[in-house]
Amino acid sequence: MKCKLIYVIVSIVLSVGIVFPWNYKASAADTKTTSVAIPTKTGLTGSDNSAKTYFLDLPNGVNSTAIKINTLKYNGNNDLIGSISVENGKVKIILKGNSQDRTYNVVGKDVIKDEKGNEKIDNFTSVPGNSIWRYSDGRRWQINSYNSDRDINVTFDVKADDNVTPSGKPPVRPVTTKSKPADPSTAKWFTEDLTTIVPYSSIVQSSIKLKTNGFLEDTATVDVKNGQFIVGYSVPSKRSTPEQVPEHFDKGGWVEGRLYYVTLLYNFTATAKLTTYSYAGNVTFEYALPDGPSISGYVTVLKPKPNPYKFVNANVDVQLAITGELANYTDTSNISEWVFYAKKKNSSTFSTQKDYTKILKSTSKPFLFTISAAEIAGGPDPFQQEYDLTVTVRFSKPIVTKTGTITDLTAKLGATIEVYKENPSIEIDSVPPSTKGKPPVARIFAPPLVKAGEEFQANGSGSYDPDGDIVGYYFDSVGATFEGYSPTGAQATLWYPNTKLGQNTVKLTVSDKDMLTDSAGTFVYVIEPIPEAKLEIGGTLKQNRKVIIQDRSTSPKHYPLDYNKSKITISAVPGYGGTDAGIKYSGSLLATTYKEVLFKEPGLYKATIYVENRLGYSATTEETFEIVPDNPPVMYISMPGRVYRDPANGNKAVVSIDDLSYSPDGDYITRRTWEYRYDSDNDGSFTDENWVIFSDANAHRLNLVLSEVGKYEIRHFAYETFGQPTIDTFVTAADRRSADTSGQDLDQKTVEVLNLAPEGNWAW
Repeated sequence: MKCKLIYVIVSIVLSVGIVFPWNYKASAADTKTTSVAIPTKTGLTGSDNSAKTYFLDLPNGVNSTAIKINTLKYNGNNDLIGSISVENGKVKIILKGNSQDRTYNVVGKDVIKDEKGNEKIDNFTSVPGNSIWRYSDGRRWQINSYNSDRDINVTFDVKADDNVTPSGKPPVRPVTTKSKPADPSTAKWFTEDLTTIVPYSSIVQSSIKLKTNGFLEDTATVDVKNGQFIVGYSVPSKRSTPEQVPEHFDKGGWVEGRLYYVTLLYNFTATAKLTTYSYAGNVTFEYALPDGPSISGYVTVLKPKPNPYKFVNANVDVQLAITGELANYTDTSNISEWVFYAKKKNSSTFSTQKDYTKILKSTSKPFLFTISAAEIAGGPDPFQQEYDLTVTVRFSKPIVTKTGTITDLTAKLGATIEVYKENPSIEIDSVPPSTKGKPPVARIFAPPLVKAGEEFQANGSGSYDPDGDIVGYYFDSVGATFEGYSPTGAQATLWYPNTKLGQNTVKLTVSDKDMLTDSAGTFVYVIEPIPEAKLEIGGTLKQNRKVIIQDRSTSPKHYPLDYNKSKITISAVPGYGGTDAGIKYSGSLLATTYKEVLFKEPGLYKATIYVENRLGYSATTEETFEIVPDNPPVMYISMPGRVYRDPANGNKAVVSIDDLSYSPDGDYITRRTWEYRYDSDNDGSFTDENWVIFSDANAHRLNLVLSEVGKYEIRHFAYETFGQPTIDTFVTAADRRSADTSGQDLDQKTVEVLNLAPEGNWAW
C-alpha cells in the first residue's frame, strides 16, 4: 500500500529491536505452590510460650506481593489464632501452643554475680569449720568439734607436735562440724540439661533433696542430717582464717585463735510439675509468577547523515549507538551489568562495551566503523552495509517468572547503512529552501526483523517541529498492508505478505502548519512466517496429581495455526526415575491444545509439541519438567518421659500426648491411629511385646490412661488425603501416603509409669 508521499531529505534512521531471552524456558504455570516451615519446638515452659507469633522468611525468588493471601494455609495441630497474613515481606502466623502437664527432674543452682554485674550459674558453696585455739604457753591447742549424735560442741586439748615455740600449727586430728544449706527458694531452678528455667512455685516441695558435689582442695566426708550438712575432715585443713578467742579462754602469751574450714560444693535436686507447650507444622500458599521483565532496544545512526547517504568518492564514517531498556521491572539493585556488542554482518570481529550502572535504560557510547570508498565504488548501487548489534542485561540474582527463571535478557538488533551513487532505495524529492520558518524533523522507528503476516508498528512519534507542531504523518511501504493508525497518526500498524520476504523499506514524511516537510526511512527485513511452538506445563507437578499441559504456540496473525495438525507427545527421560507406563491421560494427544495428565511415578519427563500454520510452515519444541514425589507426613509426637500413678485417680497414670506431625507438601492428615506396647517382663526391650490400639478416632491430642508401673512405647500412624487436584480415574487408595513414628528416637516415644512419692514439706 502506498500513501500520499510528501518529499524532503531522509533524516536519521533509528531501528527498534526485538526481544530474544538468552535462556528461554516456558515450563511453569501462572502460579506455584510452596511452603515455609514452622520450627518444631517441644517442652517450652512459661506463660509467654502459651502462644507464639512467627515471622517466617519466604523462599528464595518469592516476592511477598505475589502471594495469594486467600491460599495461606496452616498445616499442623496447633490452634491458629486469627488469620495468617504477610507483613514486612514475611509470613506472619500466631499459634496457640499445645499444652501438656509434665513432671521434670530439676536442679537448683546458685546465681553468682561478678564485679560487672554479670550473672553466672554455679554450685552453692558452704564453708563449715572448727575453732582451733593456741594456749598462752605456745605448746598446747584446744580442738573444738561437733558431736552430731548429741547435737553439741565438744572440746579437747592436745599437745603440739612440732619443735618450735610458739607452735606453728595444731597436730593432725579428725574433727566434725556442721553447716546449714541455703534455702531452696533462693536457688535458680532448671531442667536437668540447664536449658529451661523452672519457677520455684512448680517445684514439688517433698521431692527437694541436697546433692553434694565434693570439696575444694581438702579431703572430707559429708552427710545430711536434719536438713544440715555433717562434715568430717582433719585439721589443720588447707584453709583457715584468724579468729578472736572468747573471753573465757586463756589470756596473754602466745594465745591465738584460728578457724580452720573446708569448702563444700552442693546444689538441690527435685521434681517439678510444669505445663509445657509445643509447636510444629508449616504454612503452604500459592504465589503468582510474574510475567517477568522484558527488554527492548534500538540503534541510533549518528553517522552518516542522512541515511541513505550520497557517495562523494571518500570513505564513509559510521557511528552507531545502542540503547537498551527494561520494561515491567523496577528492582535496579538486581541489575549486574549492561553489555553491548556490535559488528559488521558476517564478520567474526566484534566490539564490546559494558555499563555497570544500575539503571533501567542504558545507552552505549558510539561504535565506530568505516566503509571504504573502494568497497562502495566496486559494489552495487545503492551499496548497503548491514550491522549486527545486541544489548544484554544481566541480573545479580535469578528472576522467577511464569516462563521460567531469567538470569539475563538480550535484544538482537540490526542497522543498515546505505550509500548511493545515483538513486537511493527510498526515493526522495528535493524542494527549494523556504523562508517561512524551520522545517520539521522526521524520525521513524520500526523493528529491523519481522515475520511475514506479523503486524508491527512503524513509529514516528519521535518526530518534531522546531518552531511549531507537526500536523501530518504520511507512511509508505511498497507491498505492505496498513491496518490502522494511532489517533495522532504518529504510529502506523502494518504487515507484509509472504511474497515480500527480504529487505523492505518504510518511509515517513511529516509536515507542519507552514506546509514544510521532512522525510525519514528505515529498513525492515521480512522473514518466513514460521510459527513459534510453545508449551506451558501447569497444574501440580507432583506424583498422582493433575498436571495441565497447554499449547501456547503462536503464529503470525495473518497466517494462523492449523490446530488440526497439532500433536503433543509425553515421555519419561531415561535414567531419571519416571516411566512411560506411568503417564496417564484420557483421549488423544492429537489436535488438542489442552490436556490433563497424571504421572504415577516421580521423575524427569519431556513433553514435545508439533504445530503447523495454514501456509504449511511448522515448528516444534520440547519442555523438560520434574514431577516431585508425594512425600509422606513428617512424624513427631510429644509426650512426657515419666508419669506417676495418682491414688486419687484409682492409682492410674495419665499420659498426655500431642501429635506434631504434618504434611510437608500441602496434603491433609485425615486419619490417625495410636498404639502402645508394655515392657511386661521389665527386660528393657519392647521387641517381644504386642501392640495394643488405644485410639483410632483421628485424635491429635489425647490422654492414655495406664495402671501398671513400668515402661511403655507409643506408636502413631498418620494417613493423608490429597491436598491438590487429581484425576480420580487413575488413583487408588494405595496412592495416598502414610507414615509412622518408627523413625523417632525411642526415648522420645517411651514413657515410664512410677509410683508417686509421699507428700511432705521441706523444712530446715
